[in-house]
Order: sequence, then C-alpha cells, then structure tokens
Amino acid sequence: MARYLVIVESPAKVKTIKKFLGSNYVVTASNGHVRDLPKSQLGVDVEHDYEPKYITIRGKGEILANLRKEVKKADKVYLATDPDREGEAISWHLSQALKLENKKTYRISFNEITKNAVKASLKNAREIDMDLVDAQQARRILDRIVGYKISPLLWAKVKRGLSAGRVQSVALRIIADREDEINAFIPEEYWTLDANLKVEGERKLLTAKFYGTDKKMTIHSQKELDAIIKDLEYADYSVADVKKGERTKKSPVPFTTSTLQQEASKALNFATAKTMRIAQQLYEGIDIKGNGTVGLITYLRTDSTRVSEEADSNVREYIASSYGQDYVAVNEAKSGDGHKIIQDAHEAIRPTDVTRTPAAMKDSLTRDQFRLYQLIWKRFVASRMQPARYETTSVKIAAGKYYFTVAASKIAFEGFRTVYTEAGEEKEENNVLLKGLDKDSVLSKESFETKQHFTQPPAHYTEATLVKTLEELGIGRPSTYAPTISTIIARRYVAKENKNLYLTELGEVVNNIMKQSFPSIVDVNFTANMESLLDGVAEGKVNWKTIIENFYPDLEAAVEIAEKEQEQVKIEDEVTDVICDQCGRNMVIKYGPHGRFLACPGFPECRNTKPYLEKIGVPCPVCGKDVVIRKTKKGRKYYGCENNPECEFMSWQKPSTKKCPRCGKYMVEKGNKLLCGDEQCGYVENKENNKNN
Repeated sequence: MARYLVIVESPAKVKTIKKFLGSNYVVTASNGHVRDLPKSQLGVDVEHDYEPKYITIRGKGEILANLRKEVKKADKVYLATDPDREGEAISWHLSQALKLENKKTYRISFNEITKNAVKASLKNAREIDMDLVDAQQARRILDRIVGYKISPLLWAKVKRGLSAGRVQSVALRIIADREDEINAFIPEEYWTLDANLKVEGERKLLTAKFYGTDKKMTIHSQKELDAIIKDLEYADYSVADVKKGERTKKSPVPFTTSTLQQEASKALNFATAKTMRIAQQLYEGIDIKGNGTVGLITYLRTDSTRVSEEADSNVREYIASSYGQDYVAVNEAKSGDGHKIIQDAHEAIRPTDVTRTPAAMKDSLTRDQFRLYQLIWKRFVASRMQPARYETTSVKIAAGKYYFTVAASKIAFEGFRTVYTEAGEEKEENNVLLKGLDKDSVLSKESFETKQHFTQPPAHYTEATLVKTLEELGIGRPSTYAPTISTIIARRYVAKENKNLYLTELGEVVNNIMKQSFPSIVDVNFTANMESLLDGVAEGKVNWKTIIENFYPDLEAAVEIAEKEQEQVKIEDEVTDVICDQCGRNMVIKYGPHGRFLACPGFPECRNTKPYLEKIGVPCPVCGKDVVIRKTKKGRKYYGCENNPECEFMSWQKPSTKKCPRCGKYMVEKGNKLLCGDEQCGYVENKENNKNN
C-alpha cells in the first residue's frame, strides 16, 4: 500500500490533520524552522554574492533524523507548513535538509485546518514558490546584517549587550518621536457653555450647547466667557431650525492580523503577543467535546479581508435563519476593502464554521480562548450584516446674536450592531428630543453650565495604536508586529505602564545613536520602501540579492564612520564623588539593562552597587534639596526630590530654577518654552527669555 508523508510545522496540528486523512498518510511535525543562520557569525558570505550559510538549528538534529527515516519509507512527501512566506521558507529548508530533490515532493497549503481545506490542498498540490522563499531569505539576511553589524557598535558605545534591529529600531524611533511631541506640547485653555432651557408644556429641561454666531466659536478664556454671558443676559431663546435626517453606520470588515491585535488590545486588554499565541491555538486545533480536535479559525497571519465564497454564503444563511433576512447585507462584500492585498491566497481571520457559536464552544475553551474566539466570530458575522440606521435630529436655537445647538439620534434599525460593537465605541445616545419641539416652541433659560478645559497632548502609544501606525506607514508585516513590540519591551528600551508605552533612558540613548549614525535604518520612508521591495521579491518582480547588494555597502560605510567617531563619544566609566560604603573607593557610573547605576570600581572583589540619582542643578520647589532624575519600577523617567520619601515632589517634566512671574510657583520645560507647573495658571514664556536656565 502506498505511504504518504505529510510534514507540518507544529505538533499541535498533527492530531487535527491526521483524522482528516486515511491510514496510508503519516503526519509529523518539524517544530518550526530546522535550519537558520549560525549565531556565532554573520552567516552571510559578502565576498561571494551574499550567499547565506545555513546550519541545522541546535536541538533539531534528532527531529531531522526521524524525518529522514520517514522520508525513506514514503512514496510521496507533502510539505504542509504555514501558508505564508515564512512557511514557504520552512518547506524549502526541509526539502534541502532532507535532500528531497529525487523524491516525489509537493507543497500543499491551507488557510484553515478543516477536512475540506486539507483534502482540497492535496488535490491542488504544487511546487515550492521560490519567490516567496527568496522574500523570506532577503528579510532574514537584511535583519541579520543590521543586527550583527550595528549591535557590536552599540555594545562598544553604550556598554553591555545592547542590540539593534531593522524593524524594532524604527518602532523605537516612532515611540521616541511621539514622546518628544508630548514633552513639547503646551496646553491651551478653552471653555464650554451649556444652556439649560425650559420648554413650555414639558417637564424635562433641554440642554443646548453653545455654538457661536454664524460661525462656530471657541471660547478661549473666562474673560471671553463672561462677555458672552453678559450679552446673553436679556436674550430671548427661540427655535431657529429643526433638521431631521438619517445616518447609517457601515458594518465592519472581517479581521486582519493588525485589526485583530488592535481590537483584542482595546476590548480584551490582550498584549499583541498574547493575541497571536491564543489565535495560534484556535487555528491549530482545539479538542471539542464530541468532535475531537477542530481548527476553529482561519490562518492568523494575513492582511487580506477577502472571504471565500463558501464561507460568505454560509454566514449569510446563518444570519437569515438566526436574525431574519432583513439583517443580511445586500452587497456582495467579497473583499470589502480598498487595501493592496498581499499574498491574496489568504483570507481574513474568520471562524472555520460559523455555526460553531461562541456559546456552543464555551465549555471546550479556556476563558481567554473563548473571549478571542467570540470577538472573531462576532466581527465576521457582523461583516455580512446590514448597516445600522439612525434617525437624527439637530436643532438650532437662537439667543440674541448667538446660537446654541441640540443634537439627538435614535436607532431606527440595529443591523450589525445586534451582534457586534467595537470596543471604546460610545454607547449610542438615545436622548430622544422632546417630541413637540418645533419653531413655535416657547423657550426660557433656566441656568447656564460653564466648564474650563485644556487641550490635551497627543496620547502615548499603546500596543494597539503602535500596530495601527506601523501598518499605516507600511513598516513590518502581520507576522512581525507582535515580536517587534515584545523585543523593544524585553530589551527595556520601552516601558509598558497601564497599556501605555514610554521611552526609557536606555531607549533614548540607543535611539539617539541610531538617528545620529544610521539615519536611514530608523527612517520610516526607507523602511517602508524596503518592505515594498520585499513584496516585489514575493511577486517575482525583484531579485532578492539585488536588494542585499544595494543595502550592504552603504550600511558597512555607515558602520565604519560610526566606529571612527565612536572613539570620541565612547562612554567611559564616569567617576563620581559618591564613596563606596564597603571599601572607600569613589563609585563609577555604569550602564545596565535598566539604565545607569553606581558600581564600585573594585569589582569583582567589591560588588557594591547603588541607584544612580542624577542631579539636574535645580533645587526642589517643596523642600529646597536637589531635584534628581528618578525612574518608575518599569523604567519610565520622572523628576523627584533626592529627599524622597520624606519629600514627595515629582514632575514628569523637567523643573526650571525660574519661578512663575504670575503665581510664584515652579515652572517646567516644554520644548523651547517654559510654562507654569500649575495648569490652572497657564503662564507660558519662551525659554530664551530665561537667562539663568
């Protein structure tokens, strides 16, 4: 009897796939990559056409030996690794390592681990797509060159095992640039004015928002507000205009890797790496009571929103039977987006079988698996449902030369919102306007409500907003977002506190060196252009070695220049006046994974260390002792008193020696400005006016 060998990447898939195939199929796993570039050297022969030197990954020898035995016994070998460029490369490496050139070898791929998809893939077996393999090789070698050429330089310049990466260096730069924007932001004051109006014949008061004259006005100060209120003192209030209308809210498109990571972060508070880990489990197979192991979702690394015709018609049938025909979307939203679709053998992330509702699956899933599956299921069902429709009413109320407005909307048809609403979406107001409100309504003012506000700086990046930005800028690809973010957090270049990402002192040092010595590596446009070239390789339009040939000499030249300049800027151990309380030597400043610290120069005999508190030459506004740079537990920088915890002074912005001329409190530096530390005071001046600082 013929014997067929199917090699997959992950052992978790073996069980799921085995039950779909007959007894003459043997299914086994490679456990991911089996060959890679060596860790001990660059592994790229720059003298001979940039040929990579691949070796067997440590610990994979036994797996390969077992695979070779199975290959000998098999009549045909099917390489069934993941359906993306990484999976294609693993298949190619397997064919090389197992010497399959003389064996009947086929590449099969499927977007979902279901019986139909696996059987169909066997019928559509093909050769390995070398364009996809070359795109992966190019990416791997570019990343290796950047890492192995720049990291030793950072090591020499900043000390201790730092490293640079092609994509993470840009991600770090994006976070650093946002931090600069926030630090330079000057809040501006504005006021809101609401009028509570009595409508004759109605018990409930109507709240109207101040609009302005014929043009919308911003009230900048209490003085402006007082002048407007004075004008309104004897004004008559009347309905100038009532407009009724309808608006619709379009149903969402199904998830891609990026949108799933963003939504899981917002709705479930999952880190990007956690989202990918759980999605991988749902894709590879879950033991469902009574059904054995079942792949619940399609492949998780995709930037396509396309849905197969079969899945599309199934979900429409499901919606019609569960909610009614009125809820089924009319348009044939097969791809539903304007994106340039990469590797469009892919589909969006969706349930493999829409009739497996989250409720039916709940007992078979962990809490986190259930929550993620529910999110994917709801989003997919919603994507094939009718838009939500709202009846809107907007009322313009005249008061002297000014206008106030009232807006209300009520839902006329729930549409997709029956199933799904996005995280953070405000609950739709159902503040149905007073029914009888028209131009003849008699209005009288009961009271005003005023409130002072300040404009807010741009928000710190979160994992979700960073993924969105990386995608919009064309940096990285679905498979790289999660490891990129995990890497910069693990290296302590970035600290994550309450979802927000903050630059650490170490991140600041590394980013400044990268900007100074390797501006193109951290240039957003350069990196995005590199990504599109790599896509060109995958499409067979660009030769992968041409990219390396054009990139390597420029990088090498930049490294050489940086090495020469580096001698002038190399950070030596700075000797301080702090005496080691164990051996009496003057302690020195060292760099560690958390930033700077004080260490005894007598190491290893004396291993004494202390936190390094850098004074900024400004007395504490509370107690007069020195202000020092401190760090939160996660590594975010702030300014505090050296006499902490006795003195609790702290500021995220650097305090100045100058006092506020308006209120006498301390001032802080914001970009090229100085502003009062008391937001209510709001005094601002240019830094150059402050000669002492």
